[in-house]
Amino acid sequence: MLILAFDTATDVATSALLDDGEVLGERASVAKTLLEDVDALFRQASSRPTDLDALVVGTGPGSFTSTRIGLSVARGLALALGIDGAGVSTLDALAAAADGALPVIDARRGEVFVPGGAAVPPDEVDARGRLCVGDGAVRHRDVLEARGGVIPPDDDVRHTPRAAVHARLATGFGPVDSIEPIYVRAPDAERWRA
Repeated sequence: MLILAFDTATDVATSALLDDGEVLGERASVAKTLLEDVDALFRQASSRPTDLDALVVGTGPGSFTSTRIGLSVARGLALALGIDGAGVSTLDALAAAADGALPVIDARRGEVFVPGGAAVPPDEVDARGRLCVGDGAVRHRDVLEARGGVIPPDDDVRHTPRAAVHARLATGFGPVDSIEPIYVRAPDAERWRA
């Protein structure tokens, strides 16, 4: 089964092409170059989009705009290719990359996204003795370490929600247009309008 997976919820967008669980290629860049990365993955694997059997997309939480980019690309590709897909939480993918890891995604506004569907100040995260991974752990290293957390070096791969992990976690493939993003809070535009 040939699967294309990608996650654009954080500052580092990742994509991967897998064939029956074997990683044929992986890329990391930014959300706005996702289609270029996907094209490069297909060329690297000597494959074509019409060979795809399914898609896996990261559902966030993370940047509202970046998450929408990933879901829009997934919906467009699924519609054009007539394939199913699955959504995987960015937090779940980060947690699965290291045993016992606490995923912490930068939520901006002085907050972080953590498991349980919450955006909280980093000084409210129970990090005692936990391996904290994600861009929120990097950004709020001092606070989390003061709360007993262990944070790998900034350039450690465990801080990036790798698309290959998303593909391995995916279950329940179905219509891509039914995949819902995990926003946790309203977008800034809604706050400003209110």
